[in-house]
Amino acid sequence: MKVTWSGMIQFGLVVLPIRLYAATEEHPVRLHEIHVADGSRVEHRRICKAENREIPYEQVGRGYTLPDGRMVPLTEEDLARLPLPTKRTVDVLGFVPFEDIDPISFGRPYYAAPGPGADRPYTLLVEALARTGNVAVSKVALRGRERLALLRPRHGILILQTLLWQDELRDPGDLAPSTPVTDRELELAEVLIRELAGINIGEVHDEYAHALEELVDAKITGGELVEPAEPAPALDLLAALEESVRAAEREHGRPVARPRP
Repeated sequence: MKVTWSGMIQFGLVVLPIRLYAATEEHPVRLHEIHVADGSRVEHRRICKAENREIPYEQVGRGYTLPDGRMVPLTEEDLARLPLPTKRTVDVLGFVPFEDIDPISFGRPYYAAPGPGADRPYTLLVEALARTGNVAVSKVALRGRERLALLRPRHGILILQTLLWQDELRDPGDLAPSTPVTDRELELAEVLIRELAGINIGEVHDEYAHALEELVDAKITGGELVEPAEPAPALDLLAALEESVRAAEREHGRPVARPRP
């Protein structure tokens, strides 16, 4: 794997070198932009607004806009001199229980492997976190910005998981419904949750690519697509819960412990 970032973890007076590697990779189905009139591909070009002409990629840089609208060019050498301690150090701010971190904050995960000579302190940190059930809340500069992150153990290795800053989380406002439910409905829902507990995520697959292939084939051959039926919302919530519990009984071949009416 390619090294994404290299630097140090610092907690207290303990400093250990690490290397970050991307822990995940997505496999998106790419659709191209086309001109609807003739089906040809659409290109995006880099146009200089001042000169009103296309420029090559080598002439494209980055700049910071001042409040008065002026642009300050920043080179890679300028950014390399950024006076930011977390540019090369994962700065551990403190330790908290893993369950205290709201998953809505989770960003991208990285494998944090030990650097040269760091095996002993690295193993110590992994095992100490695993034994205490804590994670290390940290700051680190990655991908052009400083990020909040946590260090957590997984299968004997550290995972550095970036986190969103609190001001990046949107307030849901009044999205939550205010309609109450009955005790009977709640008890049946709990029974159904217990009966449907457990799933092997490794056996669940992305069906989008296959469905897209079927769509393309139908467009080429003039065939018909059979669209799956959409489930209808339950008009009688209690009846839907009771039928769901009965379906679970049939699937498992045994009676389900239900709450008394």
